[in-house]
Amino acid sequence: MLTLNYRDSRPIYGQIKDGLRRLIVTGALEPDEKLPSIRSMAVDLAINPNTIQRAYAELEAEGFIYSVPGKGSFASQTREADEVRRTELLAQLRELIAELRYLRVPDSEIIALISEEVGQ
Repeated sequence: MLTLNYRDSRPIYGQIKDGLRRLIVTGALEPDEKLPSIRSMAVDLAINPNTIQRAYAELEAEGFIYSVPGKGSFASQTREADEVRRTELLAQLRELIAELRYLRVPDSEIIALISEEVGQ
């Protein structure tokens, strides 16, 4: 389900969070589908359960998953989660554009790249 890259600069919980978010957004995890338990995922990935718990807690705070006491965690497909992720991605795009401008990349080149990607 998930693989970890120990050479990645992101923390392990961040990799787990990003991987699960990607599975939810792409539909690989259906809405209301049960996620692996914290313990089972920790055993499968050979990491501390607290790391999984942190990733799950952040995903729940962002609206990508929800928990049912005694039942586990489940994928959600709420507009709230979509809006949170949309806001995050737009902020990242703004940062990238600002950095490109700092590096004196012409606006025409930035616009051409965005247009090329949007057109695909």
